Amino acid sequence: MIIPVKWIDGAVEMLDQRLLPNEEKWLTLRSADEVADGIRDMVVRGAPAIGVSAAYGIALGVKNFVGTSLIDLEEEFEYVCETMGKTRPTAVNLFWAIDRMKRTFQKAKKDDKTISEIKQILIADAKAIHEEDIESQRLIAKFGGELIEDNSTVLTHCNAGALATGGVWGTALGVIRGAVNQGKNISVIADETRPYLQGARLTAWELLQDDIPVTLITDNMSGHMMQKGKVQAVVVGADRIAANGDTANKIGTYMVAVLAKANNIPFYVAAPLSTIDLQCSTGDEIPIEERNIREITHIQDIQLAPDGISVSNFAFDVTPNNLINAIITEKGVARAPFTESLRNMFDD
Repeated sequence: MIIPVKWIDGAVEMLDQRLLPNEEKWLTLRSADEVADGIRDMVVRGAPAIGVSAAYGIALGVKNFVGTSLIDLEEEFEYVCETMGKTRPTAVNLFWAIDRMKRTFQKAKKDDKTISEIKQILIADAKAIHEEDIESQRLIAKFGGELIEDNSTVLTHCNAGALATGGVWGTALGVIRGAVNQGKNISVIADETRPYLQGARLTAWELLQDDIPVTLITDNMSGHMMQKGKVQAVVVGADRIAANGDTANKIGTYMVAVLAKANNIPFYVAAPLSTIDLQCSTGDEIPIEERNIREITHIQDIQLAPDGISVSNFAFDVTPNNLINAIITEKGVARAPFTESLRNMFDD
């Protein structure tokens, strides 16, 4: 059972995903700044996992407060929240978790809780966010698994597995695990997902742990595999879903969605409700993170590109809703028109 982030003995433990699959190393983070660095530097990545980690980071920052003034505590709390909010701009789960922790803090303050009590309340809520995430994955796995036909090969992009969440199931890989648990014969095609190689390093590693058959391909091979009838469904995760169903996910997802549409292959998005941003009307409003160009020009310390070359390194792209057959959440499966079906998820 893979759980990439944990609260243990008053510290945050993170599985360093930068080193997988060659080394399984855990980092013990003892300050909010260290947790923020872990999110920013992709020790942990994936929208749900970022949200869980941010909640733990905020709880850790408050736990470490040594003053006796509630006003000073609130200033420290706001500073920690601001620090977390600057780590990864596209993943809306980050801001969802920060907003929830802010509400929890304000309620505790309104209820005249002591500083010691506030610390424990925030730790408890961060743990609750983690537990709720794992339960939402279980339900996504159940609902999504029902959509995958027996004897199917599913293509997935990036890593939306247990490593990208609070652990155990995952979102896109949760759908695959759900189908397998329902007794279906499922195999997976994982594309490498340049430039960070989450598919090659992480998705392949996860599926091998579960003895689920997986074939690794290059990013530019997915169209060929679809054309040859080797793919029956595509399932991906998401970092932010707009109110109309437009979905931001790892760069290259849009390309895969276009290919799936051209080959009449269903394209599914799996994500918890915390990934849906109803305040964001369309994908045009989703901020797209740009990362260090070295991720493209180098592999570790080996330089691949000439000095002075102009480089773009967008970490995400947006898949329009008309390319998406369904969005799978813990409340069930949403279909077009997504503006209605996604909003209804929150009304239940």
